[in-house]
Amino acid sequence: MDFKTRTLDELRTRRASISGKCALVGLDGFVDCIVHPVATRHGQGEAFESMATIEEFGRRVLGAAGKSTNIEFYPLLDKLGGNGPIMANALLAAGLRLTCIGALGRPALHPVFHEMARRAEVVSLCEPAFTTAVEFTDGKIMLGMMKSFDEITYARIVEVMGEGALLDSLARADLVALVNWTMIPNMTAILEELAGRVFPALPPRERVFFFDLADPEKRSTSDLAVVLRAISRFQAFGRVTLGLNLKEAQQVFAVLGFGRETEDENGLRSMARQIRQKLDLGTVAIHPTDSAACATRDDTWWIPGPYTTKPLITTGAGDHFNAGFVTGQLLGLGPEACLGLGVCTSGCYVRTGRSPALGDLETFLTQWR
Repeated sequence: MDFKTRTLDELRTRRASISGKCALVGLDGFVDCIVHPVATRHGQGEAFESMATIEEFGRRVLGAAGKSTNIEFYPLLDKLGGNGPIMANALLAAGLRLTCIGALGRPALHPVFHEMARRAEVVSLCEPAFTTAVEFTDGKIMLGMMKSFDEITYARIVEVMGEGALLDSLARADLVALVNWTMIPNMTAILEELAGRVFPALPPRERVFFFDLADPEKRSTSDLAVVLRAISRFQAFGRVTLGLNLKEAQQVFAVLGFGRETEDENGLRSMARQIRQKLDLGTVAIHPTDSAACATRDDTWWIPGPYTTKPLITTGAGDHFNAGFVTGQLLGLGPEACLGLGVCTSGCYVRTGRSPALGDLETFLTQWR
């Protein structure tokens, strides 16, 4: 029996229990404009050839040094964005009850969040940030404007929600997912307030914490070391999972004092294991574009992913992996099956542009060759 069959069997056995699960997700919020960079234009509208790779785009930019250049971004769509809202949408599709706290528009919600607000409780702290997401076959470049995130503080959350309502939401949540540390200047202070004062006062219960750093390259190594210690404190109040893409894993690995690892199966398992041990977390998951690995206190696991060379969309793929992985944890699936749910949620999303329901994941697993 291969990992796809094992994942499918576990999902079919346990999927009905998802309707009783409740999640709280935050704290960012973006309006994403997905664009393709024009290499050569032949006419109006979509009559152009795109720059296929980041390297090609980079050569165009470097060629303008000491001169100037004009690069056209052709807009494909405007959509809900941000690690929190995208992950929240994916969890809603899986069937969870959900509260999303973030930068969703103020005094009124931005229209891209209206559909989510019809299906979930939403709490908006400030105006959303804006991203131009430039997509290539080998990755993406996110050009962001996020000044409004300066307003996201613990005091602001309490001001908008009321402390009683916040504590009630946290107490009821089976999953607390706090993501996009890199872009929220006050996130470390929020985490320290939650771990130092809020969760010690809440009744103990079985809960999952999930953290995603979101490309910490622009933050100092000392800031990254501090937030990793803050994340470790949550292990006292539940099961902590740290989700990392390959680049993030390499950055965390270096900050923790380790050398470089290979990017193959053995290297991914080793990075996940050493990061988890160093931070004393429940789980560390690492998800490159073509595979995924995780480590728990018991062992390490790795599976290949359903990689496609022609994705419909890539922005949000990592957030969908995260949503699939923690959905597996909430269902009580084993680590291998959590990885399977993660890569299938991401794989389904990049092919269709839609967040899949659990039934869609069953179909995807059945058809995956």
